[in-house]
Amino acid sequence: MEKQEQKGRETADFNNTKQLGPIMGQRRLQAITLMTIMLLAPLAGCFGESESQALDESALVVLEVEALQGGMWQTITLEAKEDVAVYIPYFVQDPGSMRAQNGTVLDITSGEQQSVNILFPPRNSEVVFFLGDAGRTNWPIRSADESWVAWLGNRTGGSSVQATPNQDEGGLWPWLVPGNDTGGDVIPLLMETVRPERDDLTEDEGIGASDGWVNGRDVFEWVELITDDTPCATCGPDGAVGYLDRWIGNANPSYEHAITYFEGVMQGYDLDVQVHRFQSNTAWAVNICGYKTGTVYPDEWLVFGAHFDIAPPVAPTPGPDIPGYGTRHGAYDNAAGSSMVLSTASVLAEFDARRTMVFCLWSSEEEGLWGSRSFANDLPDGVTVSNYLNLDMAGINYPGDYALSVYLGPDGSEEAIDQTGMFHLAEWIGADAFDLSYQMERGRTEWLAAGETPLWQNQYEDVVAIYESPTARSDHQSFQDIGVATLGWNGVVDGYPCYHRNCDQLSTMEEYMVTDDATGEANLVHSWDIVTWWAVYAFLHMDQTPVPNEL
Repeated sequence: MEKQEQKGRETADFNNTKQLGPIMGQRRLQAITLMTIMLLAPLAGCFGESESQALDESALVVLEVEALQGGMWQTITLEAKEDVAVYIPYFVQDPGSMRAQNGTVLDITSGEQQSVNILFPPRNSEVVFFLGDAGRTNWPIRSADESWVAWLGNRTGGSSVQATPNQDEGGLWPWLVPGNDTGGDVIPLLMETVRPERDDLTEDEGIGASDGWVNGRDVFEWVELITDDTPCATCGPDGAVGYLDRWIGNANPSYEHAITYFEGVMQGYDLDVQVHRFQSNTAWAVNICGYKTGTVYPDEWLVFGAHFDIAPPVAPTPGPDIPGYGTRHGAYDNAAGSSMVLSTASVLAEFDARRTMVFCLWSSEEEGLWGSRSFANDLPDGVTVSNYLNLDMAGINYPGDYALSVYLGPDGSEEAIDQTGMFHLAEWIGADAFDLSYQMERGRTEWLAAGETPLWQNQYEDVVAIYESPTARSDHQSFQDIGVATLGWNGVVDGYPCYHRNCDQLSTMEEYMVTDDATGEANLVHSWDIVTWWAVYAFLHMDQTPVPNEL
């Protein structure tokens, strides 16, 4: 202010001396010009830089900053203290279309408030908004394998996004698409979230992953219910409280009892439930699928599946120390995957998705993918599957001392990543929403060193491996065979001694997940929390923008 007043006084002096004559006027003009240049020199950098440098994080206030929640849809209020553009890099619900979208950019004028229904990361308490000049459309973004906070520490990596008009009918907020220009520097507004927890649990029971839109504790309790072998003469033909003996077979009443139960659960989610029965060889393959019709692309199906059948018992395996083949419970293979499908269906059914959502429990996977093959090869005329997500044998993995595999396909060659879009998406979600950059880096190293087989057999610490799987031993193969890009999750497989054995029970899973710093139950809850959330995030991304098969 003093410099501006001084400049004003000098300009006034110059005007008063113009009448003293040309020579005096020229000298005074030269002196004042020189002084003006000197006075303006310290300010030149400010005027020469972009206007965003005049902003700081005080340009935006989040009114609920002391009560931000992770893993929950929450309505927050943004209040602008100056005209500002805000890049929000998290899922938000557009107020016009009411559909979830992966981030947006909002222009907010000084003094204005804007309500945002937002889903902050469930397993990373550090969150950030980015501020820039009002009207800005180009923004830098992090690399797929690093978190936002890590990127802020070294902004040399990453790429860019561009805000474009909303592509949903009735949509109001811009979508974000890959860009060619970062738009320059940004101002971060860093905050922290706290994830809600149930008050009836302890650390040993996984309280840290016990609440939220979805959570691992709900999955644990689903597995506990399905595999509950408490005797009950009136509960069902298996004589237990749970739903055991889920072996395919036209003459197996326990199989039909489980089908009826799962059908009722999905109906309770207000899904259109259909029990598909297909003749396969000499037996029926039965799939239980819940549908919610898409409001934009109803003939594009986004399918989420897990098999509910279990390995049937056969003749006992010889030897005193080798358990016989087959199981009554099938906790890991695959009550775990079935429970995650039920958990995700319960929350995703609340949304009006662009594409038709299909949640399926397949039968006959153990006999050769009969259920999912029958479904994939018998789609209604005009219907295509945009993407498929698979859950089979997930749970005995990170944060226990086993690897979590995030597998994608179809795989064209072992020398290169063919499904680059799916690989990028899997990394993008894992690095920030779950803060797993370090574990993913270790997983990449292990995969490059020896491939998939050791990941399915050996013990590891802090390993999350994302890779194209050359072996498709589960229901995702049925969809890859019809040209669909798929994504799935699993833990240890062949290295699990209770694989397809009677000891495949929840108590056994807990034993295998004990670590030095946590109980097996707590680690299982956190494991299922990570996998279920990863699947939900992928599902939301794929509803907005399907991932193409790049082969």
